[in-house]
Amino acid sequence: MFIIYNLVFFLFSLAYLPLYLARGKFHRGFSRRFGFLPDNLKLDRPIWIHAVSVGEAVAIKGLVAELRKAYPGKKLVISTVTATGNKIAKSLINEGDLLTYLPLDFSFIVRRVLKRVNPRIFIIAETEIWPNLINCLHKQKIPIVTVNGRISDSSYNGYRAIKFFIRPILKKITKFCVQSDADAFRLQNLGVGRDKIQVTGNVKFDIDLEAVSGTDALSYRQKLALAQDDKLLVCGSTHPKEEEIIFRAYKELLVNFPELKLLIAPRHPERSQDIARLAQRNGFMPVLISGISGSCPACVNKPVFILDIIGELFDYYSAADIVFMGGSLVKTGGHNILEPVSLKKPVIFGPHMFNFRDISGLFLKNKAALMAQDCNDLISKIKEILGSSLLSRELVGRAFELIIRNRGATIKNIQVIKQLTLN
Repeated sequence: MFIIYNLVFFLFSLAYLPLYLARGKFHRGFSRRFGFLPDNLKLDRPIWIHAVSVGEAVAIKGLVAELRKAYPGKKLVISTVTATGNKIAKSLINEGDLLTYLPLDFSFIVRRVLKRVNPRIFIIAETEIWPNLINCLHKQKIPIVTVNGRISDSSYNGYRAIKFFIRPILKKITKFCVQSDADAFRLQNLGVGRDKIQVTGNVKFDIDLEAVSGTDALSYRQKLALAQDDKLLVCGSTHPKEEEIIFRAYKELLVNFPELKLLIAPRHPERSQDIARLAQRNGFMPVLISGISGSCPACVNKPVFILDIIGELFDYYSAADIVFMGGSLVKTGGHNILEPVSLKKPVIFGPHMFNFRDISGLFLKNKAALMAQDCNDLISKIKEILGSSLLSRELVGRAFELIIRNRGATIKNIQVIKQLTLN
């Protein structure tokens, strides 16, 4: 079975290589994916946490903090697949830890890396299935635990189609800490024993509220040269074709709300120049955040701000009056609304939130967020919030209450990890 998988994975890698080159995905750290790690590693059986990309890297911040409390002095290895995720994860690393990229899932590469790192436990944020990595960890009797695990609709359908192959791989994972009963049900249907599954909740609710309260929103508003009466709409983690909808909506909104300013933060900052050209075609002056230093004369001439810097979206959420969550007007699956909610901002998202179905459903059920079906509906929802401070306060109050009510997943995950590392 693994011979067939290795062959298929090799052929896929060869076929994907030209696209990888075209997209400029090769970076300074890419050699780590081939198993080339720094010389003289002294990790002493570290805790290895894998967070594939930005969302997972942000989600594990609380987990990393609790692991350091539970295992003082223990070194951590944090791996990602994407370069953007790696940049976010860099803030979680202490001296002596290792920040790296997950090795390509070929058995000879995985074995070499595991020999060098020799982790005490391997923690997977959410649910990623790498058959050779899981098989090698299992053979070496290294516990494997997923935290914040979930099985999306697309993953579930795909796994069911290859259940004969995926079932023995899933059985080698020691413990699944999942977000919801629906995720537990799906894992059971894929052949995982109920005794291996624990519903611990969603760690994204465990955002550090003390750190949130210390965010300096005023300085970020001043950086954008916003007047006291200006309103700022932040569209976070947007995707291709979504910005076109946002610009159409923004043009219409300016008719009634000329004081409304717009900041777009693309999910992939390398698209910033494309968005800048789109802004110009729509009659706006694009202002890249990286280009603002001191005074910003362009900021007063029909500006559209474009966040082209990784790691600052949270800060600009703090400066917002309204947040629209991207990836939801196009069929991408949406992104995490809990960051702007924790900052007490009213949130709007589109109809395609299937990657955050439980969270978005919970917020809609409790009237703690608004959903816009299309461009016209987005205009309507933003008008409702701008026209009613009462509606804004009610959305914020209900949303913040939901965060408080659903906290605690991180501690439950830590308890499971402790149980697995006692032996």
